[in-house]
Amino acid sequence: MNTTTEWQDLVSAALVGTDRRPLTGDSAAEVELLERAAMHTLRTRAGRRLGQGGPLSVAPPEEQPAVSSAAADRLARILGGERPRLLAEWLETAAGHGYRIPPHLLPELLDQGARDRSIRSHLGVLAGNRGRWLAGLNPAWSFLLEEVTTIAATGSGDAPAVWEFGTSGDRRAYLGTLRATDPAGARQLLTTTWERETPDDRAAFLEVLADRLSPDDEPFLEAALDDRRREVRHQAADLLTRLPDSRLGLRMAERVARYVTVEAGKIQVTLPVACDGTMERDGIRAKPPQGTGERSWWLQQAVARTPLGVWPRLLGHPPGELVRMKIVDWGREVMAGWVRATVLQSDPEWARELFAWDPLADLLAALPPAEQESVAAGFVRRHGLDGQLIMVLGGAAAPWGPGLAGAVLQKILEVSGTQPWNLGELTKLAGERIDPALYGVAERLSLEPPIQEVAALLRFRNDMVKELS
Repeated sequence: MNTTTEWQDLVSAALVGTDRRPLTGDSAAEVELLERAAMHTLRTRAGRRLGQGGPLSVAPPEEQPAVSSAAADRLARILGGERPRLLAEWLETAAGHGYRIPPHLLPELLDQGARDRSIRSHLGVLAGNRGRWLAGLNPAWSFLLEEVTTIAATGSGDAPAVWEFGTSGDRRAYLGTLRATDPAGARQLLTTTWERETPDDRAAFLEVLADRLSPDDEPFLEAALDDRRREVRHQAADLLTRLPDSRLGLRMAERVARYVTVEAGKIQVTLPVACDGTMERDGIRAKPPQGTGERSWWLQQAVARTPLGVWPRLLGHPPGELVRMKIVDWGREVMAGWVRATVLQSDPEWARELFAWDPLADLLAALPPAEQESVAAGFVRRHGLDGQLIMVLGGAAAPWGPGLAGAVLQKILEVSGTQPWNLGELTKLAGERIDPALYGVAERLSLEPPIQEVAALLRFRNDMVKELS
């Protein structure tokens, strides 16, 4: 009997049952079936010839210092399940120092990076030459070749060759380095190859131009509004929105002047009638999300892309008054547009007023770091423990200093006496966001278990940072 016929007989017996199609043999029919199937599979695999192959290339020598043995041991513990939420912080801290990770941890971290995009940029630095060599051998790890490398990030090596022949990550890193020292030169370099870039690279390179954005960038960004790829057009529109005197800003101001007015101390809204080609070119998407009306969606986007300085001139009131004025109709869309514009333009005055109206984490992030902490601490002191408080704290830049740390620890202590079962996420957030050097403050504050849990996490992080310093 040939192997194909034998396998077909085994499959038939498995499908109809050994009682209806018995096998020859002394052992129980079911066991015999499984044993024969296993034997058949093993014999088939053992009989295959190996494919032709050649010797692998040798991994290039490393150029970065490795982390200390203590830091590597802690990383292994984190990967093994101890404080797993601290992995991103460990990677970010190590990458910031330009270290590389030990080779024996590379496969597990590259597997993590394949699943979690948020850590890929750090792995681009930490993996070193060995990691990039491995990524070239395993398609699942090929993402690493698109990430920033240490050589490109530090600007060393043959710069023209990096721009001409490097991976997307190398080129993005080189462009970012050049942008930091020579904004006009970076823009000119991008102009020379723009038409040859892939759509994904064009969008990624526009993100680099966000650093040191200036009116000199407007002609290039204005031209990018005609790009074939929607993501490129919207990225260009976002950047132009941050330039208050751009032509896009002026076009948006003309539009909203037709849509929004003040009459008798109230804000009156007229919805756009259509979304024409010029509006789409300026970053307004014609198709709304499911459940949203078309015309209200166009209005919201137009408000979001209008320079915030336009509104006091157009409506005759400062931001604080406008936020509190009654909007007769479509108020939700106008307010949502103002929030989006505030985030895009990082306007502290509007962020301050809008946060008082609706405490959103994105608005908190638009405030200067010192003010973020003060505003967040005030919110914690007067607000109960709920999902909104957790979200607001998530928007406060880490590490939290003494003011916000004290307010959060006091909130934990307060709630521990009434709702200790409700403290899980706040306790973890505090331990992960408070400046780890403040672990002693938490240790001395109270012996209550939630406070000591925060203290233990802060001490773990403090030791982690020292090992990577």
